[in-house]
Amino acid sequence: MAQLTPPQGIFYSNTVPAPGGALNTNISNKNFLSPLNFSFTIKRAPHIEFFIQKINLPGLKLDSPIFPTPFVRVPEVGDHLEYEPLKITFKVDEHLQNYLEIHKWLKGLGKPKRFEEYRNLAQQPQFIGYGLKSDISLIVMSNIKNPNYKTDFIDAFPISLSALQFDTTNPDINYMTAEASFKYVYYDISSIS
Repeated sequence: MAQLTPPQGIFYSNTVPAPGGALNTNISNKNFLSPLNFSFTIKRAPHIEFFIQKINLPGLKLDSPIFPTPFVRVPEVGDHLEYEPLKITFKVDEHLQNYLEIHKWLKGLGKPKRFEEYRNLAQQPQFIGYGLKSDISLIVMSNIKNPNYKTDFIDAFPISLSALQFDTTNPDINYMTAEASFKYVYYDISSIS
């Protein structure tokens, strides 16, 4: 009877774990990422920063075209990344200042009454140089509140703004929150420390 041998290039070992495996104890930082430690800025809507409650770091995916064969459909590596929308939740201030920043931005982009709304959005003196889009930054802090990583969303613009629900039947005061979603070209994550 012939003896079976493993294919060349494959090594089996009962005593030595693979480098970087589950038994590797050379981890330099064993702290977990906290969902509380972040800061956020939108150049075109500066009044939201103080009131931000939630923000997601959007996922991304690479489309995978399928190459058909008579037997099995073979996936191939794609060539276009698709980014999920950036979503934020913020408390609305008493004067609606932060809510109206996004509302006016969306209204200018959508020009519901006249074309001048679009032109006026681009020509607002405080936003000259930004165009109709704005960069957005998310800074993730370490557990001791030092800036750790920065995510820059390039050429972002709002695509939705939630409704505000006024309600006199609630016995407790729950201050208003709003949600906004943004599209962007791409984002980059870079280390600060």
